[in-house]
Amino acid sequence: MTLPAPDDPPYLKGLNAPQREAVLTTEGPVLVLAGAGTGKTAALTARLGHLVATRLAFPSEILAVTFTNKAAREMRERVGHMIGPAVEGMPWLGTFHSIGAKMLRRHAELVGLQSNFTILDTDDQLRLLKQLIQAAGIDEKRWTARALAALIDRWKNKGLMPSEVDAGESEVFDHGKGAAMYAAYQARLRALNACDFGDLLLHMLTLLKTDREVLEFYQDRFRYILVDEYQDTNSSQYLWLRLLAQKRKNICCVGDDDQSIYSWRGAEVANILRFERDFPGAKIIRLEQNYRSTPQILAAASGVIAQNGGRLGKTLWTEAVEGEKVRVIGVWDGPEEARRVGEEIESLERQGVRADDVAILVRASFQTREFEDRFMQIGLPFRIVGGFRFYERAEIRDAVAYLRLINQPADDLAFERIVNVPKRGLGDKAVETVHRVARAEGVPLTLAAARLIETDEMTGQARKSLGRFIGDLARWRDMAQTLPHAELARQMLDESGYTAALQAERTSEAAGRLENLQELVRAMEDYETLGAFLEHVSLVMDNEAQSEEAKVTIMTIHAAKGLEFDTVFLAGWEDGVFPSQRALDEGGLASLEEERRLAYVAITRARRRCIILHAANRRVYGQWTSSIPSRFVGELPKETVNEETTLTGGASLWRANWSERDDPFANVARGSGRGPGWQRAASQGNFVREPTRLVEARQSAVSLGSKGRSDVSVGMRVFHEKFGYGTIQTIEGNKLEIEFEQAGRKRVLDSFVKLA
Repeated sequence: MTLPAPDDPPYLKGLNAPQREAVLTTEGPVLVLAGAGTGKTAALTARLGHLVATRLAFPSEILAVTFTNKAAREMRERVGHMIGPAVEGMPWLGTFHSIGAKMLRRHAELVGLQSNFTILDTDDQLRLLKQLIQAAGIDEKRWTARALAALIDRWKNKGLMPSEVDAGESEVFDHGKGAAMYAAYQARLRALNACDFGDLLLHMLTLLKTDREVLEFYQDRFRYILVDEYQDTNSSQYLWLRLLAQKRKNICCVGDDDQSIYSWRGAEVANILRFERDFPGAKIIRLEQNYRSTPQILAAASGVIAQNGGRLGKTLWTEAVEGEKVRVIGVWDGPEEARRVGEEIESLERQGVRADDVAILVRASFQTREFEDRFMQIGLPFRIVGGFRFYERAEIRDAVAYLRLINQPADDLAFERIVNVPKRGLGDKAVETVHRVARAEGVPLTLAAARLIETDEMTGQARKSLGRFIGDLARWRDMAQTLPHAELARQMLDESGYTAALQAERTSEAAGRLENLQELVRAMEDYETLGAFLEHVSLVMDNEAQSEEAKVTIMTIHAAKGLEFDTVFLAGWEDGVFPSQRALDEGGLASLEEERRLAYVAITRARRRCIILHAANRRVYGQWTSSIPSRFVGELPKETVNEETTLTGGASLWRANWSERDDPFANVARGSGRGPGWQRAASQGNFVREPTRLVEARQSAVSLGSKGRSDVSVGMRVFHEKFGYGTIQTIEGNKLEIEFEQAGRKRVLDSFVKLA
């Protein structure tokens, strides 16, 4: 800590030497590499206050960009405490979208809009895209509006106008119609005098690239540019910032390449990595003194992230006392994991730790279910942050409504919820007719619907759709007499079209919703009857009243970024769960490095205690699957870890046996094998390592080591639904590298192609 000079202004007091340097280095490009918990917000706001207090710029001459409204409000409040009312004269302090909208309203006519243009929300956007899909004669069940919206959003994040989308990218939607649909969508937006959120930056980026007068106006206007969370910028935001800063080059970006975890929404970690190349002579300032965590926690996090290549590099340190080592606990299965965490939290509470200071962080939202159920049983208060409780999620409510209606045909509330979910072509008028008949005859909606099918009070299409729905319900009700209720739920989700509708969306959100439904089916297996399960759900939902008592926080790691807790439990650290199998399949080595950054973020949320758990068994897609500890467990420096497990095969055995020799898939981008498997030793009742071969019985749903199909070979012509026809170039396990005729070279799983 640098001692303040007697005449230091208030905003410099309490800052360490690198923080002061970040505040006082005002001229030229500056990149502040701010590690987790190093006080980057204090430095950034002090820099803003310094620019105004020293009259280097008027408040209106500073562009300060954040990613969230919350961050913008916090920055404005902090700067207001430093410089007083002058903060009100800072019109260019806000989020990318709010600043983009302000600029665009000034120049709307240059992009074919009026200044009073409407900004569409997601529902309006999907409605418009659905109309365009129908007008184009495209099968909207196979090529959904939501999938097209995600695709267009991705192109806008890249800064691409419809004319700039290449044939390979366009091929992703309906065999090459993507770019044309994007162009039709943009034309329709202009006709409506509207834009979506992506347009707020894309239109201004286009103007800055094509209109010299507009570019020079803003380059002259902004004497200084400050950017928070620079590692989270997408290509469009990056290009926008670079154009604005090219004249004066007084740009200060604050970020951490080790915390870039949002590639799925367009963030490009490469933006921060190439800052010095974009701005030659840039000053790099590293904030490395951590004010949050103990040395043990920091050393553990540093040991994991050091495995990533292409880092700018920094070493976090702290003046805090040594503290506890990171605990790594091996348990038998998922339910035991939830029980163990509950016991640990109750023990901490007896020691005086408040539940508010405890968090459970998971990789995927479906993992929260077992913790919720367990905590309900033992009366441990909890909250879900950044999302809904498991049984509150829309897809879970929908599935439970189906099950309620199967169990109880007179459940009108359940009928109302799912009569047109997924879409069956039943409009509001048809549903109103069912309600009218039910009221008139005093019967449940299901019975009223069954009677209407035999009349001519509805259109032929509506009668057909309603008849199919009522028939399905009757059939599932009959099946419930003999079929196990979990299997009934699986069939119901498939036969109703609900699963297919989510699969057709082709988005990460839809994939997560499918995972939640799979977890719901798995949860049903713990109850003897469908009625018992539905009663459990009702009791859970009835016990969700808010109270002021302290609660344990349960959330995903993504949602936890920027937060901190005294005690953090990191659950589900097994390969396939974390790192995520889906992420590895889709992104290879780049995704593995992002998953590792996510592990770094997770560990550095902890102030005093970090407890990592891994289970030897997981129920995945309805099947019990043996698991191995996450490779990130093996990357923890052994001197920072205390292992607690009754299973042979903890982190130390992981280190001893997981090697590139045993694991031909150690490099995700090239290998084909999972590495050493785990197999149950019946005589011992635990798990032992088999270092010389893969365990063939591993489930392909979570296995990196699928051997692949035997009916494909190099040079063979195949067909892929998204990319079209192509020729196999290389085969690595179950992964194919294919040269597609329209989409170029891609890596795909063999299960996604057909022989041409």
